[in-house]
Amino acid sequence: MKRELKERYDMDELREIIHELRGEGGCPWDRTLNYVTLKPFILDESQEVQEAVDRGDMENLCEELGDVLLQILLYSDMADADGYFSFDDVITACAQKMVRRHPHVFGDEKADTPEEALNIWHRVKAEEKAARRAAKGE
Repeated sequence: MKRELKERYDMDELREIIHELRGEGGCPWDRTLNYVTLKPFILDESQEVQEAVDRGDMENLCEELGDVLLQILLYSDMADADGYFSFDDVITACAQKMVRRHPHVFGDEKADTPEEALNIWHRVKAEEKAARRAAKGE
């Protein structure tokens, strides 16, 4: 499929582009990627985000965040093709986690300081891990 370079894209268009890259007739290199071969790239891109922040280079930060997003989209596209989960599932899991771990924002708990908020985050995270272990019978 021929695609014109545009000034701006939205998330749906980016997802289509990634899917096309990995699909039949897509990029031969992108089609060879798998969960293991992507591992070094997500680590490298995360490091480059940190370096851009350290330099205060917002233009490069934007680019590097896009590279991290690319890794997330590639993993999600593979997982979707393999029947594990979709990018929408990743979005849902992230949103659910943010709501669960911020009961001081989205619920009835109170946190007046960053320390109190972080303590709530850690407490809820520990409760979630304990519930998962219990559900597995551990």
